[in-house]
Amino acid sequence: MFQALTRASNKLMQRYLPDPFIFVILLTGVVFILGLIITGQSPVKMVSFWGDGFWKLLEFSMQMVLILVTGYVLASSPFFKKMLRKLASFARTPGQAIISVTLVALIASWINWGFGLVIGAIFSKELARQVKNTDYRLLIASAYSGFVVWHAGLSGSIPLTIATPGHFMEETMGIISTSETLFSPFNLFIVGALFIILPVTNRLMMNKDETYQIDPSLLDDSVEAATLAEADTPAEKLENSMWLSMIIGILGLAYMVYFFATSGFNLNINFVNFIFLFLGILLHKTPRNYINSVAEAVKGASGIIIQFPFYAGIMGMMVGSGLVTEMSEWFVAISNEYTLPLFTFLSAGIVNIFVPSGGGQWAVQAHVVLDAADALGVSYAKTAMAVAWGDAWTNLIQPFWALPALAIAGLKAKDIMGFCLIVLFVSGIVISAGFLIF
Repeated sequence: MFQALTRASNKLMQRYLPDPFIFVILLTGVVFILGLIITGQSPVKMVSFWGDGFWKLLEFSMQMVLILVTGYVLASSPFFKKMLRKLASFARTPGQAIISVTLVALIASWINWGFGLVIGAIFSKELARQVKNTDYRLLIASAYSGFVVWHAGLSGSIPLTIATPGHFMEETMGIISTSETLFSPFNLFIVGALFIILPVTNRLMMNKDETYQIDPSLLDDSVEAATLAEADTPAEKLENSMWLSMIIGILGLAYMVYFFATSGFNLNINFVNFIFLFLGILLHKTPRNYINSVAEAVKGASGIIIQFPFYAGIMGMMVGSGLVTEMSEWFVAISNEYTLPLFTFLSAGIVNIFVPSGGGQWAVQAHVVLDAADALGVSYAKTAMAVAWGDAWTNLIQPFWALPALAIAGLKAKDIMGFCLIVLFVSGIVISAGFLIF
């Protein structure tokens, strides 16, 4: 029965899911029409909301691109690629391969979302090389399923934002330490449960009779650090100097030690980027290797770069027209002190379809959900994490964030989204249970 549901889900996505760029254009039209019908805005107003919002996520976009690029570069370093080859050698059967890539992706995504997306895709390709007759689509889908924990991990934009002095909701909620969000009992419970249930779920979707065979040419290494055979000129010697990378890398490490010594483990988005940037420089050994890897990483960010303004425009319409407030208030109206986190999670999941940006979503939902939390006596930290989990949850069927992994894998969004739809329902039950139990 489980495999029958998976086949039906795959057929649905193959037939009806368009390219992610087409998807964002269709979403723009849907939000435009909803603004006219639900909030009574005029067409001229909706156009103005769209245009005015188009460039309002540029700073956040750059932070997200850097998370992706620095995570990609780190995952493609010789150290991590060698480690992945060794890990892949332990998988002897397709089932073991599926479980292995899910666990690796979960761990890596919890550490850093960009790192998780990339290392999961690279590990999938390595497993496809070593373990024959493994469904390549399911490998990549399993790698992407690990992404569901990113917002509950060390690069989660909402918990890191509210832990950073000067954030826009500081007057309302103050500074919320990551000990109350990322490392709280309810968050660790949900993460732990997903680490157990998702590998089993992905394994159950495996069907030996419908194995997708990948073109062997697509399994060639796409990110190889190229070095010049001979460094003759002073410029070439500098580009291939390990000493330069060591000096700047050690300087970066020194600042990391200083940061942790003076600020504790209160990570923020910029510092996470800092960590991965300088670890990447050290592990690639020379500036030329690092530059080559960055050039490859930027290719995977192309979809994010061009689509983020459109999502910013959608967010402009959602906020300007009052659609976000309407959606959030629908769920708040039926909530009490026990169910507010659950309904906040569900509402955030719906909003995320239209605004797939954790920081951007928090910017538009924070006022509504925090006012409700204050009125009902619910923890600000738990309410914020409910928004974070909702944002991460429906990314499973939002092809926007799958673009980097798909670029590495050589697949289309519709190839994996059928599997991801099944994971969406399973993970939704787990996350909902976590909010209700705690």
